[in-house]
Amino acid sequence: MGIDLGTANTLVYVSGKGIVLQEPSVVAIDQEDKVPLAVGEDAKKMLGRTPGNVVALRPLRDGVIADFDTAELMLKHFIRRVHEGRTGLIAPRIVIGIPSGVTGVERRAVMEAASQAGARDVYLIDEPVAAAIGAGLPVAEPTGNMIIDIGGGTTEVAVLSLQGTVLSESVRVAGDELSEAILNYMKKVHNLVIGERTAEEIKITIGSAYPLDDDDDILMDVRGLHLLSGLPRTVTVKGAEIREAMSEPLSVIIEAVKRTLERTPPELAADIIDRGIMLAGGGALLRGLDTLISHETGIVVHVAADPLSCVVLGTGRVLENFKQLERVFSGRSRNF
Repeated sequence: MGIDLGTANTLVYVSGKGIVLQEPSVVAIDQEDKVPLAVGEDAKKMLGRTPGNVVALRPLRDGVIADFDTAELMLKHFIRRVHEGRTGLIAPRIVIGIPSGVTGVERRAVMEAASQAGARDVYLIDEPVAAAIGAGLPVAEPTGNMIIDIGGGTTEVAVLSLQGTVLSESVRVAGDELSEAILNYMKKVHNLVIGERTAEEIKITIGSAYPLDDDDDILMDVRGLHLLSGLPRTVTVKGAEIREAMSEPLSVIIEAVKRTLERTPPELAADIIDRGIMLAGGGALLRGLDTLISHETGIVVHVAADPLSCVVLGTGRVLENFKQLERVFSGRSRNF
C-alpha cells in the first residue's frame, strides 16, 4: 500500500488496483467522548461550521504530523476503509511519501503513526522522488531531472539522478500559505473576514500566478463578515487583485527554485535545460504558475499529467518494482 500523507489530502494506492482513496486530511472529533465523528470529505464540510463540543481539525501542518493521535486515527480509518470487505492483507507493507526537509523526529512520528494504524513494514520515500517517479521522469538514468512539488504545506524542489537526490530544498510555503495570503488581503483591503474554505475557493476560481489575457475581466462575489459593521456582506474581487495578494508566498517558491538551480552541478544543469522542469502537486494547478517559473528561470516548465496524484502514483510504482527501486527509500524498513 502506498500513501501520500499530505497536509491537504491523503491518497492511498493499492498494488494491482491503483488509487483507491482520495480524501481531505481532516478529522472531526467530539471533544467530550474523544471519538471521531467524521474523517475525510465529510469532516472537511464541517471546517469552521462545528458546534462547541465538536472540533474539525487537520492533523498535518506543513507536511508533518502536528497532532499525533488524530493522525493515527485518520490513518487507521483510511486503512480500514481500503480493506473493507477483503480478507487477508490486514497488516500491509506501507510506503509513505514525506517532505524531504523533515527532521528525524518527524520521520519517526510518521513511522510510528503508520505502525500503530496496523502496518507490518513501513518505508519512507521523499516526496520529490515519489513525485518524479509518478510523473514518469527517468529517475534511474544518469541524467538530471528537476521536479517542483507544491503541496498544501510544503514546496519541494529537487534535482534527481540515478535513483537518488542530488540536491533538494524544502520550504514550508505552499497552497495553504497562498490561501492565507488571500484571507489576509480580504481582511486588510476589503475589511472582510472569510474562512479557509472560501479563501481556497477564491484561489481555485480566479487565482493566477502570472498576468493572463482574461485576468482583469474575471470577477468573483465573495461573502464574509464585514469588520466595521459586524454584518455579513458580499464583495466583488478581481483576478488581478488575488494575483497581487499571492505574490509574496509565490516569490518564496521562486527563490527556492533559483537557489537549487544555482547549486546544481554543470552537467546536470545542462540536462535540465534540455529536458525542462516538471511541476507536480496540487499547487501546479494554479493558473500561470508554469509560465511564471519559466519566465523567472528561462527554462521550459512542464505540468505533470495528473499533478495531484504524482506522489501516490510514485509510491505505487515503487511498491510494484520493489527490488529495482529499493535504493530510493529515505527511511529504512521498520518491523514493529
